[in-house]
Amino acid sequence: MNRKKNQKPLGMLSISLACLTYLFLYLPIIMIIIYSFNAKESNLVFEGFSIQGYLTLFQNAVLLDSFWNTVKLAVVSTVISVVLGTLATIGMHRYRFKFKGLINGLLYIPIVIPELVIGIAFLVTFALAQMQMGFVTLVIAHVTFCLPFVIVNIRARIAGFDPAIEEAAMDLGATKRRTLTRVTIPMLTPGIISGALISITLSLDDLVISSFVYGRTMTFPIKVYGMVRGKITTDVYALSTLMIVGTIAIYAMAQFIQKHFEKAHGQ
Repeated sequence: MNRKKNQKPLGMLSISLACLTYLFLYLPIIMIIIYSFNAKESNLVFEGFSIQGYLTLFQNAVLLDSFWNTVKLAVVSTVISVVLGTLATIGMHRYRFKFKGLINGLLYIPIVIPELVIGIAFLVTFALAQMQMGFVTLVIAHVTFCLPFVIVNIRARIAGFDPAIEEAAMDLGATKRRTLTRVTIPMLTPGIISGALISITLSLDDLVISSFVYGRTMTFPIKVYGMVRGKITTDVYALSTLMIVGTIAIYAMAQFIQKHFEKAHGQ
């Protein structure tokens, strides 16, 4: 009886701490959404609700261009990272070769190295190669730091993969290519989706590495960072709110697809 009485205060304390933690995490996001409806074009004083920021947003060509550059960069980088990451994970899982352990260890270096160092390294590399800074250099840089995260996610999925399933498919007459496309990749789909979500998130909000190699291709994070010294206008908050809504929609869709694949394959 005393034990139950002691557990109740502990339970209430845990719930309170959890609520405070979530409030700490989501309060800045809530403030961005609220200030996107600010009647005044300022980030300091809230003077009432208005949709003027959203109307102004679609007239700000520079801001929209930076946003679309960011979206295109994230999509292209994610597609390349997912394709290369999936093939690399399958190849390293199936085959044994010399220095395989070393290659697996080197995979984590881009994850732990500070972004500042990676950005400087890319700047020096592209300068020595006499490459013009722009969209291509941004894609190369983003694929480099997104690829390890994709491989780690897919590797976690393939670790529990039963090779007997592939062998059964080939025993039933499926070719290696058909087995790859109809058996292996569908089984790895949850890991691929997780890796793609992490990749697109990293690419969308990257500032440090992009600031070294962007050239004339302005991205949204770099644009906003340049406005911090002056005044962040309401249309920036409006665009940020739309990005939050879009991110939630993409996450919900990815969860739906992942559950569909798991249900279809009896997982």
